[in-house]
Amino acid sequence: MKLPTIYNVQLVAIIATLGGMLFGFDISSMSAIVVTDQYIEYFNNPTGVIQGAIGSALAAGSVVGSAVAGPLSDWMGRRDSIMFACLFWLVGTAVQVATQNVGQLIAGRVLNGFTVGITSSQVPVYLAEIAKAEKRGSIVIIQQLAVEFGILIMYFIGYGCASIEGTGSFRTAWGTQFIPCVFLMLGLPFLPRSPRWLAKVGRDKEAIETLANIQADGNTQDSRVIAEWEEIQTVMQAEREAGRGWRKFLLNGMWKRTLAGMSVQAWQQLAGANVIVYYLTYIAQMAGLTGDVAMVTSGIQYAVFIVFTGIMWLFIDKTGRRTLLIWGALGMGFCHFVVGGVMGAHSTYHPEGVGNPPNGNIVIAVNKGAPANTVITFSYLLIVVYALTLAPVCWIYAAEVWSLGTRATGMSLAAMSNWVFNFALGMFTPPGFVNITWKLFIIFGVLCVTAAAWFFLLCPETCGKTLEEIELLFSGPDAPHPWNTRKGDSRLAAEIAAVEARRREKTEAGEVEAVPSVGEQEKV
Repeated sequence: MKLPTIYNVQLVAIIATLGGMLFGFDISSMSAIVVTDQYIEYFNNPTGVIQGAIGSALAAGSVVGSAVAGPLSDWMGRRDSIMFACLFWLVGTAVQVATQNVGQLIAGRVLNGFTVGITSSQVPVYLAEIAKAEKRGSIVIIQQLAVEFGILIMYFIGYGCASIEGTGSFRTAWGTQFIPCVFLMLGLPFLPRSPRWLAKVGRDKEAIETLANIQADGNTQDSRVIAEWEEIQTVMQAEREAGRGWRKFLLNGMWKRTLAGMSVQAWQQLAGANVIVYYLTYIAQMAGLTGDVAMVTSGIQYAVFIVFTGIMWLFIDKTGRRTLLIWGALGMGFCHFVVGGVMGAHSTYHPEGVGNPPNGNIVIAVNKGAPANTVITFSYLLIVVYALTLAPVCWIYAAEVWSLGTRATGMSLAAMSNWVFNFALGMFTPPGFVNITWKLFIIFGVLCVTAAAWFFLLCPETCGKTLEEIELLFSGPDAPHPWNTRKGDSRLAAEIAAVEARRREKTEAGEVEAVPSVGEQEKV
């Protein structure tokens, strides 16, 4: 018996982005736990490189997952590659729940990271390929919202479990990671396959029907369906002529797309927001907040994250990607400079660690009053700017810039870039807090300013254009300079009008305009 298929794009996105919730769960599975007495005692107060290894194990697994995601997705499809990834999540979560030492905990997080590497790269690809051009941003941003909801939910689960005595506190918290994975696995069989992937593997009839069900309530003769199908076919023919293998990521202007997709993901990490997202509990303790106050303060940050990404969900397709990337990087840089400057001017050094018992990862205490309040305020403000700009836009942009033949592997390369730098920063940040303290934020401030210049010079505007139109933005020497590109100006409306005009002419001549049959396309 064939399962019913869901074609409502918003509902499809909600189910698919449970993969993003897995990401969020694993991020904050450590945030609320690392400062608890149970964790510190059981794992012998891990600090510096050891805590960095635990924190960055997720990213290490994600690098591997991202590396295999593209070929895997091209072979079995976007939807089924996500299902395959879920199996590793179940095993990784089981290993974490049963952990007996640091090595086993790292192994479990690496396995979970493998899943996150696949889902973080292929869920945006899947959503970009089923969404209408004018709604693509608001669909793909649901992935970011799912990540943030996962972070918030898991954080407060960890916070609540902190009251459980002994190892049951973190084992219970980590065990709840099974829940979103099970719901995702139950929902995936009801989702349609990507029509662009179906076209790529030669299943044209199914691709046309799926495209029509998504775009036009099943009407295969709808003008938009015909126009979009013709664009897909034109691009596929061009890609067949472009050759195979890794050459296609570098030749004929593709290097520009490869550079744009991979660099925008690298800058998302180098902008330093994850220092706040992962370790706001540390920053709160530096500012003199302890106990429940520090934990709740950190938890509110995650709620703020969701609220402002939710606000951007309403406007993401009305605001240019370039605009948000450039101004977001500058805004985050300003916040980093303020936090670092205040810490440097108004703090005391405690080499033995801050807190009772001392936490070896926190070696400076910001003076109470205005300095401490300023640090907390601008940490929050940095997250607000990040939630409105780089957090959602980097994933959207990286999913948009690739051609049909390179999208799955290209997005896996972009995600791998994200996770390589995530891993590096995960290893660097805890020792950075210990060894260079407040200067860590100055470094990230400089990187943010550099990112803004990079976005201005090398990232053309993709908002409001079909995935096939974005081809023209990277089409060799004739491509416009990035700073001369504007949002919208889609040619799809003109192509739909051309289809309708052609249809009228054929109707007057007694003919019928239709999507070509599979056999006719093979003849072409």
